Amino acid sequence: MSAASPSRSVLLIVGGSIAAFKAPELVRLLLAEGVQVRCVLTEGGRQFVTPLTLQALSGQPVHTDLFSLTAEQEMGHIALSRWADIVLVCPASANLLARMANGMADDLAGALLLATSAPVMAVPAMNVRMWEHPATQNSVTVLAARGVDILPPVSGPMACGEFGPGRMPEPSDIKDAVLAFFRRKQAEVGSLAGCRVLVTAGPTHEPLDPVRYLANRSSGQQGFAIASALADAGANVLLVSGPVSLSPPAGVKYLVCETAREMYALVMESGQFDVAVCTAAVADWRPAHEAGQKIKKIGEADVAPPLTLVPNPDILAELSTKSAGRPKLVIGFAAETENVIDHAKAKRERKGCDWIVANDVSPHTGVMGGQDNQVVLITSDNVEQWPRMSKADVAKQIVERITVWISEER
Repeated sequence: MSAASPSRSVLLIVGGSIAAFKAPELVRLLLAEGVQVRCVLTEGGRQFVTPLTLQALSGQPVHTDLFSLTAEQEMGHIALSRWADIVLVCPASANLLARMANGMADDLAGALLLATSAPVMAVPAMNVRMWEHPATQNSVTVLAARGVDILPPVSGPMACGEFGPGRMPEPSDIKDAVLAFFRRKQAEVGSLAGCRVLVTAGPTHEPLDPVRYLANRSSGQQGFAIASALADAGANVLLVSGPVSLSPPAGVKYLVCETAREMYALVMESGQFDVAVCTAAVADWRPAHEAGQKIKKIGEADVAPPLTLVPNPDILAELSTKSAGRPKLVIGFAAETENVIDHAKAKRERKGCDWIVANDVSPHTGVMGGQDNQVVLITSDNVEQWPRMSKADVAKQIVERITVWISEER
């Protein structure tokens, strides 16, 4: 059983700001997330980016003219306004914001914005003094009162050489704001709406001294992909991660930690969950003593100092065996380098979790830190080997299985 993909369509209105040069990258990022994009290019926007560029990237005709005989013989501006799940005005110049606030509809963008019943998000971009001018602030206030979601500009250097608020956020941040919108929508209607899910991800770092630590090579990619896929299905997701170089998924509550003990505390203090997915590669042991200063070499013989290890708290085992408030479904992960299935089966029994997702992380596989994964799903009565695929696809498959399990429980 495969969960149906949610509808995610964006009508992008590109206004007349130098920041319009970032619109093609925004289109690319949205498409990479499976979002459908159609573009409307204002007269001002055409001074900075061409229709051909946006058409080549989106794979859709770019709309520029309210009075196009071809489009308007079928009332094209009405059809476009009905197609979108969200209208994204980006960049929104001071002029475009003023026109929106006053309901001016003598061009295609204005007519669409009056005709649409879809939510509207505006991303202002302009000179700092234009942004701070009372007229622009009044336009923003009026639009926000009407329900337009304003993604505020950030401070930074301007094309004009000045510095301050007015700079458009980076395309990746705008993409995240759009994804967060769709995930909020799924939280109301998605297959996992109302389901509270914990995901742990990444490694833990166990300090030896202020400079050195014990760790592993986990990148956190699989856990982050699972958190994203769960949010796409409408789940209320808490992602607890050790040190990684990844940006937190949009629309997901995100807590960071360094050590296994810190991760344990965050997990145990965060309330109850319907499902727990423990992908984190938590260090089994930590140094018994953390030196307050950097450990120095000892004498001319360069003798290594003794290192005593003590066990870390076992987050997966404790979640699995809680006497009260245990998640209905606890999923562990087993990263192995030999006898993958046998070791994973033994781990599932030992920890008391419901499922184990096992994989071979031997160096030759390229799994740890790589983009792909090849896993075995082990339950109490089944061993299912999956083909090698991207970590994003592994995440989607796992979430589909969780969705089926939840629907059967309900």
